[in-house]
This record gives sequence, C-alpha cells and structure tokens, in this order.
Amino acid sequence: MTQRVTGKVVTPTGVLRQGCVEIGDGRIRAVAEYPTARDGHWIVPGFVDMHTHGGGGHTFTTGDPEAARGAAAFHLRHGTTTLLASLVSSPFALMREATTAFAPLVREGVLAGIHFEGPYLSTVRCGAQNPEFLRDPSTEELTELIRLGEGAVRMVTLAPERDGALDAVKLLTGERVVAAIGHTDASYDQTRAAIAAGASVGTHLFNGMRPVHHREPGPAVALLSAPNVVCELVADGVHLHDGMLTFATSVAGPERTALITDAMAAAGMTDGEYELGGQSVTVADGVARLTRDGAIAGSTLTMDAALRQAVAAGIAMSDACRMVATTPARALGLGDRLGALQAGLRADLVVLDDDLTVLRVMRGGEWLDLD
Repeated sequence: MTQRVTGKVVTPTGVLRQGCVEIGDGRIRAVAEYPTARDGHWIVPGFVDMHTHGGGGHTFTTGDPEAARGAAAFHLRHGTTTLLASLVSSPFALMREATTAFAPLVREGVLAGIHFEGPYLSTVRCGAQNPEFLRDPSTEELTELIRLGEGAVRMVTLAPERDGALDAVKLLTGERVVAAIGHTDASYDQTRAAIAAGASVGTHLFNGMRPVHHREPGPAVALLSAPNVVCELVADGVHLHDGMLTFATSVAGPERTALITDAMAAAGMTDGEYELGGQSVTVADGVARLTRDGAIAGSTLTMDAALRQAVAAGIAMSDACRMVATTPARALGLGDRLGALQAGLRADLVVLDDDLTVLRVMRGGEWLDLD
C-alpha cells in the first residue's frame, strides 16, 4: 500500500514548499514537488540522536533492557526514530552486562547501537562522569565488548591524552566502531594525533573540554577544523550559548555538526532528585546538575526542542534538519539506510506544525500512536 504525505518537505538539498513524500513497504519511494498540495505542515526526516542517556524517567546507564525500551519509546514520541543508548563511566562488569542486555535490542531495531561515554576520560574534565571509574583505555576491554556485542557497540568516547588512547582509537576504527573525543584536557596536537588515528566525532563540543586559548587552541579548535570530524552540539541554551551554537555551525557547516540531547532520565519529567552513574543529580527549572558540586549532568532535552532552539538561534530550517538527522546518521555509518527524506531510505519522518511542535511520527513506514 502506498502512502503520500504532503506539505513543506525538507529534503537533503532544500525545502519543497509544496512537496510530497511517497512511501511503500516501509521505505521512501519518491520525494517530489506536488503542485496541488497546500502549503501545510513541515515534513522532516526522523531525528537521529547519537548521544542520549535516557528520558521519560528511564535510563540507559544501568544496563536494564526494560528501562532502555522505556527511554527509546519516550524519545520516539518526540520524533527520534533512531538513537544510541549512551552509558556513562562505570566498572567493566557493568559495561559487559549492558552490552549483553542491549545487543538484542539493537538486533530488534529498538536501539541503533551502544555508546560508551567513558570510562577512558580525563579526571580534570570529567564533568558529571564519576571520577571513581575513570581509567586509561584498555584494548583488551574494548575487544571483549566488541566481540560480546556482535555489532552492537557503535561508538566510544575517550580522552586522547590518556595512555593507550591512540591504540584504542586504531582498534575501534579497525572494528568499524566510531571513536569519539570528549571529556578531555588534550592539547591541540594531541587531539590532531587522535584524529589522524581515526577519531571522527567530537563529543558535546566545548563541554567537558579544555577551553580555547589563543596560544593553545585545544581540542575544540582541532575538532572544528578537521574535515572528517562531526562535532556534537547540545542545543538546550544551557550547555551552549546560542552564539556559540551558531558560530560552531558556521565554521564546520551543517554537514559536520550534529545536534544531540545528552538527555538523562529526567527528560520529560518534573524537577527533583535523580541519579546518573551512581551520582545524585538535582533537576531545577529543567536543568540537571550534580548535587555535590553543581556540574551540568546531561540535560532534559528532546530532539524536537533542540531543533526549535537551533532555528530560533538563526540556523536555517533545512540546515537544522541536517543537524538532527542526516549528519548524525552519516557519522554513525547509517547514512545509506536512514536520516533523510530521500528515495530508497527507511521511511522515518516527523510532521511538525509551524511552531515546530511534533504532530505525527512515522518509523519504517508505520505511524506511531502518540496518545
């Protein structure tokens, strides 16, 4: 059965003000001008969140598969049709347990993969990562996790200045796992060395990093200036000033900047007390911070809200849609399957009103019941 969805269609090359997406057998069959269509709702690609720790009161960080299902379902209602389950720094035993628990969800399609944010991170730039669990990269641990996951491990964030980091980057990229740079006090040159070794993502750029200095550019400048690196940006107005959001986008372009949520369990929930990686988190006015020292502890963001923030900051709608879908899909090696309104790709799309509020969500050609 063929379906047609009409409206303002955001394609990889621009906006069709009177457009149509034709869908059949779970895939996009065609995207074209549709002159008889009224100038209706926005039709945009399903969002791809490459960095999220949970939401809707559920967390990925404990390795609980039912909690993972709950978090994925919450974000799906906000238009995220593809996401990674991001863990935080933890003991190796928990990393193994989470890999075993989440691998079936990856095979089922609930998750697009597992992201280990740590534990191979800087103690100086640990942010809300639990310093108790931080350690040097271990190729033995990574090899075991990759084998255990049988393709489920999709990305690992590490600090390139730690002993063994470059060997870990080479191992990951050789196994087709994305090596990301984050929570790092690395110099510009150390960061460039990791990029040369194969690192291709900058984890929440500027946050958890040595700041930019005119005599030591540091990791942020190295990542922004590398043509093969995609830089994550948390567009919640808390992690980044809107001026920095638009600056980074103007430097790297929407094809190298990806909006992420970095959300934790409190996304979509009320203010109160939560937990992240064994540490107490207090959420007040929607901002999550460690109770002990006030460090930002993830976010309460959803991808539809990130899109609205980016557009309100002055980023063009077509560029913002690349940043929430096409660019992260490509960064994860999924761009040949999803991430754009383009013939042959999986039929993932979101219908938005003119305020960019989610009205309908389709995943794999099936409409989601949002009630």
